[in-house]
Amino acid sequence: MTDFLQLLNQLPPFAVDIIRLCIWLVLLMIVFVPLERLFTQHPQQIFRKGFVTDLGYYFISSLIPTHLLAVPMALIAWGLHYVVPGSLHQLTAGLPFGARFAASLVVGEFGFYWGHRLMHEIPLLWRFHAVHHSAAELDWLVNTRAHPVDMIFTRLCGFIPLYIVGLAQPSGKTMDILPLLFILTGTVWGFFIHSNLKWRFGWLEWLVATPAFHHWHHTNDGLAVINKNYSAMVPWVDKLFGTFYLPKQWPQKYGIDGAMSPRLVGQILQPFIFRRLDS
Repeated sequence: MTDFLQLLNQLPPFAVDIIRLCIWLVLLMIVFVPLERLFTQHPQQIFRKGFVTDLGYYFISSLIPTHLLAVPMALIAWGLHYVVPGSLHQLTAGLPFGARFAASLVVGEFGFYWGHRLMHEIPLLWRFHAVHHSAAELDWLVNTRAHPVDMIFTRLCGFIPLYIVGLAQPSGKTMDILPLLFILTGTVWGFFIHSNLKWRFGWLEWLVATPAFHHWHHTNDGLAVINKNYSAMVPWVDKLFGTFYLPKQWPQKYGIDGAMSPRLVGQILQPFIFRRLDS
């Protein structure tokens, strides 16, 4: 182990990131692949159609958005510092870490909800978000299928409320791990809610997002049931804004009506090419 750590210290940061992501990928497969074999909702192959493409998104989604978000997040935090009363940030800074983390999940969810909903309701934004919804089969890895523009927009929407109330680096002077923990929790939960697991959780499904809840967000079963369940972790936000939908049955069909390139490069470029994509 010591030799391995010494080797990592000698590698460039990008190579270290790739190794870290490969380790995480193996761990995710160890957890989700057996579970999806034992408790599958829709029978499908492990290496389903689009698996390799989504594998590419796994690395893109983990490496690119973080670097692209650094500057806009810094500018937003700097601007809000002059707009939001300092007393509000002092109040949130004085909360115990557990309370700040729990609050961040709720406050951030409101921002993510509306960012996600706008991706569906604004045609220009839907062009990028349609990449995520183009998956005709759902499993844990579909969580990573997201256009970089999509990821940047929704993460910004989720972080802005945190900066407003001071839950992200509330003191502005010291490094705060809460934003990192917020992203990590959302990412891990994203793998779970996209997974092909038939588990149901009764009344808990009103409190926390589950695979059944999010599968209905990906449905293509008809106009009456699409554009529901925008929340990533807190379903009652959908209940509050009238977009909650969770019957006892599961969706029968996923994907979009419009054509989508099957290849990674094509999907990255397609939103910039004028072509109709139905939501």
